[in-house]
Amino acid sequence: MENKDNQKLHIAMFPWLAYGHIMPFLEVSKFLAQKGHRVSFISTPKNIQRLPKSSLSPLITFVELPLPAIEGLPHSTESTSELPIHKVPFLKKAYDLLQPPLTHFLQHSDVNWVIHDFICHWLPRVATQLGINSVYFNIFSATTLAFLGPPSELRGGQRQRPEDFTVVPKWVDFPSNVAFKLHEMVSHWDCMDDEVSDFQRLADAIQYCSLVTMRSSPEFESDSVSLLRKLYGKPVVPLGLLPPSSVPRQHGGADDQVDEKWEVLREWLDNKKEKSVIYIALGTEVTLSQELMHELAHGIEKSGLPFIWVVNNRPLVEGMLGADIVPPEFETRVADRGLVWRGWAPQLKILGHSSVGGFLTHCGWSSVIEALGFGRVLILFSGANSDQGLIARLLHGKQVGLEIPRDEQDGSFTRDSVAELTRRVMVDKEGESLRSNAWAMKEIFGNKELNNECLDEFTRFLETWPAST
Repeated sequence: MENKDNQKLHIAMFPWLAYGHIMPFLEVSKFLAQKGHRVSFISTPKNIQRLPKSSLSPLITFVELPLPAIEGLPHSTESTSELPIHKVPFLKKAYDLLQPPLTHFLQHSDVNWVIHDFICHWLPRVATQLGINSVYFNIFSATTLAFLGPPSELRGGQRQRPEDFTVVPKWVDFPSNVAFKLHEMVSHWDCMDDEVSDFQRLADAIQYCSLVTMRSSPEFESDSVSLLRKLYGKPVVPLGLLPPSSVPRQHGGADDQVDEKWEVLREWLDNKKEKSVIYIALGTEVTLSQELMHELAHGIEKSGLPFIWVVNNRPLVEGMLGADIVPPEFETRVADRGLVWRGWAPQLKILGHSSVGGFLTHCGWSSVIEALGFGRVLILFSGANSDQGLIARLLHGKQVGLEIPRDEQDGSFTRDSVAELTRRVMVDKEGESLRSNAWAMKEIFGNKELNNECLDEFTRFLETWPAST
């Protein structure tokens, strides 16, 4: 039965237990609720409790499913940000054990659609059995999916070793430089579940869902979106880049603390020249050795450019404290032009300040979208988690930044290469075209109307799709 007369839908959202997945799912939930659809946002209690719920639509209901305890997963851990990479497989096993309570919820509700991540590879088939349509929502770029290939390839294709992922695959039918470096793929191998690989999970998510969507825009990745339609043989509907919305300030509580932090940073930035400052942030889950962090610091120092470096309090490796992240006396030596900021920082406000010209980034897709929304040129330093290496190659190829050269085998690099490349991107004459290209990206990445058109089209697909039988 078709959804005639624009009948309002009930849509269940079930993201993977990582903040970088949960937030895009929440953004899509807010848009669907604006269109009058009911949303059940399903996750574990800790993840739901940490979500910003002010000014959310009453049409969004949060459904808490307690995460089962399993051997190997530290007590009360519910997200990837609380774990070193080699323990992430235990979180995947616990997440799979949410199948019975989630199935029970879906059986006893009037859900029309479930929008899911790839880790819960079992969910599309459960949904089909219950007469519910399903969408696989890939929070990464279309280029990442195109590189990974169709379900048949993911299940048992030619690529069986990390080395096989270091070349552009044969099915990519347009010029591309997008492939992993060996050290990135080896690192990803460590966080896969032996029993069900990420490739198996992704293959099932794609094959058994009704349609595929991703955080992408045809204006930026038209070649990859077209290729995915050929590879999958089913509807592929990009839902836009989900540029962050400026949330109105709330008085009292945590927002006042945010404002206090921003006042300190703003005052520092106000005293710097326009587009002169590099913002440096490696995300919440990137782990580098102390040796590599020190090499990066020496390179930043050697560049001679002003910077804000946000350093997380999260240990670099288990048992090592964040105090050792930067070299001894580094902060004293760079005090006249550099600011090392420990803990959380208001990234969006920093990127939006006129003194910031470039962003040294781990190439997480959300951070890249925020930076290009303000037209900031990129110094690409892949965090080697997930698809960050593929994003680095994509953006290097699009000439909106350059990638810091690193050893293919172990990911090492030199302070000299950091300093030289940073200066080339930020101030040298040969970097002018990069800065100009990045500035032009505001028209795609920062254009809410353009991105809302994608969300509108995605919503129309859900509204007009025949009901599952």
